[in-house]
Amino acid sequence: MATSHVPSPCPWRALPWALILGAGALLAPSQAVAQADSIVVITGRGLDTAGVAGFADMPLSRSPLQASVFGSAQLGDAGVTTIGGLTRLDASLGDAYNADGYWSILSSRGYTLDNRFNYRRDGLPINAETAIALDNKDRLELLKGSSGIQAGTSAPGGLVNLVVKRPAGRIRTALVEAREPGSLGGTVDLGDRFGSDGAIGLRLNLATEKLEGQARPARGSRWLAALAADWQLGPDSLLQAEVESSHQEQPSAAGFSLLGNQVPDAATVDPRLNLNAQPWVQPVVLNGDTASLRWQQKLRAMGEGWRVTAHAMTQRLKSDDRTAFPYGVYDANYICNLYCDRFAPDGSFTYWEYISDNERRTTDALALTLAGRLGTGAIQHQFETGVQRSRHRGRFEDQVFDIAGPGRIDGSLQSPPSMGLRDANTERDERSTEWFARDAMRLGPVWQLWAGVRHTTLHRSSIRTSPDSDGGLRATHYERQATTPWVAAAAQLSGSSMVYASWGRGLEVDVAPNRPLYRNAGASLALDSRQREVGVKHHTETLEGAVTLFDIDRGQAADIGACNVADSCERRIDGSARHRGVEADVNLKKAEWSWQASLMLLAAERRGSTKAGVDGQRPVNVPEATLRLGTEYRPRALPGLALMAHLSAESNRRVLPHDASVRIPGWQRLDLGLR
Repeated sequence: MATSHVPSPCPWRALPWALILGAGALLAPSQAVAQADSIVVITGRGLDTAGVAGFADMPLSRSPLQASVFGSAQLGDAGVTTIGGLTRLDASLGDAYNADGYWSILSSRGYTLDNRFNYRRDGLPINAETAIALDNKDRLELLKGSSGIQAGTSAPGGLVNLVVKRPAGRIRTALVEAREPGSLGGTVDLGDRFGSDGAIGLRLNLATEKLEGQARPARGSRWLAALAADWQLGPDSLLQAEVESSHQEQPSAAGFSLLGNQVPDAATVDPRLNLNAQPWVQPVVLNGDTASLRWQQKLRAMGEGWRVTAHAMTQRLKSDDRTAFPYGVYDANYICNLYCDRFAPDGSFTYWEYISDNERRTTDALALTLAGRLGTGAIQHQFETGVQRSRHRGRFEDQVFDIAGPGRIDGSLQSPPSMGLRDANTERDERSTEWFARDAMRLGPVWQLWAGVRHTTLHRSSIRTSPDSDGGLRATHYERQATTPWVAAAAQLSGSSMVYASWGRGLEVDVAPNRPLYRNAGASLALDSRQREVGVKHHTETLEGAVTLFDIDRGQAADIGACNVADSCERRIDGSARHRGVEADVNLKKAEWSWQASLMLLAAERRGSTKAGVDGQRPVNVPEATLRLGTEYRPRALPGLALMAHLSAESNRRVLPHDASVRIPGWQRLDLGLR
């Protein structure tokens, strides 16, 4: 099924009346803003560093990789309230799935990020199959490209790291915000330090919002409550803890599909129409609870800069996933005559009722790290080593996925609910142990080398929630070990410019379903990825810029054979998806003005496939060109006022893997803001 991308109306953030209401709620507003901006100074971490890059103390302007850091102020000014909103700020990111009421699914450098394995929270793995609230996040970090240096298994596009707000002195801020087309919410951020010499710090974040989706009806609500604390046990010891609870309830928005062999014309489709709007549809409910504890101890006996860190986290997600799913044209006996995977040319389709209640996902993680600096002759090392243990569990009930009745793309038909026939779901378990070491070696004033390695041991299993007609539960289980290295070299051309080159490997694991259809049922497949990257960086107080050439090649799994009777199908590696491209990023500040520009040109193709007509084709849902532009004007005559504009543009996307003529047209979007 293809989803057409329709430019949405400009979301005006922080409308004047909302600013007036918010100002009345602020306590000492001028001091609050100053203290909020000073968080970076207090914590000693500016936006030129990113822990997700693996070298937390190394400025990004001097690191041999590409990463972006989006602070809470930048996210707020751009009206970004979800993970999916990052696509407006960085050209390397795209929407893989962006429906209202559901969790965001991103792509980076053309590869879809796995919500189970490509997300981190303060460096530890989390499950992003939920609505992630940003109200208590200090910044979002994006590592672009091969992620093997920081993750045992993950998609090669990159990693997203959520950095939680921590105590940072006295903070008193409140905000009331209205966003088009009708969302209204408020947030409170309170913090202070207590005790002798301010040894204990607390920070409280609260948020609530009435949600109104772009497609209607999609009304919902959300709230968040989060508390972070730290305790300076001594001059060399720090204990940090944080807890977060969140809730979101909102109907999702179903996507359109092909009308026969044609992509729907965006000019003829009502962008406000929600195909999910059936009287029996219930909202998607997403609940999340997360807590973490981190202890850091300086080891002065080993020398300056040495420290040991123990970090533990637990995450509990509960969701009720429900939708009226438009798919194909079927009769009451589940038979389709022609349009099995798309709508009919006249706009008719079949509604399927999908209900998967009480989904529970659990993630537990523990990391122990040792980091420090040492010298070996003329070489200076910035070294880190450690081990990470994690466990993921998914517990589900039988689901409803049954035909309800007919529908039309103009929303004129109301279908009755389905008979409610239930089908089995799939439960999953994973345990992993990852040993890692990385070293940044300075050879002199010009040259620097980086090297890292991560060894991962995986244990994964799955089983169905109820047996098939033959009594089987399609259980799978496999164990796998893999080592993912990464190396880089850089030359500092001047105090503000550098060039670098890097090479790395990553890993994903696929598994053949344990069904009679497959000759290799239950077999695991290693999807190796390799990345090469060359880049130039320039950094001054007023100008930041980078140009990067990258080449990523990732193994691709496919079903080979007739796949229509028992033992007629084999799941195996079928060539690769190679993505080569260039990225350019520029940030410029001059007097009252600031500009941001981000561009990605991508040549993506399938290679080495045994299937006819696949080789040389661009993957579906991947544009060749992506552009993001932003500007901000702060008039000196009106301190505190900012006028903002953001432009997003993308080229066309392919819809079908075997037919290059069917494409979603390119689009442009302009957002305006006032703060």
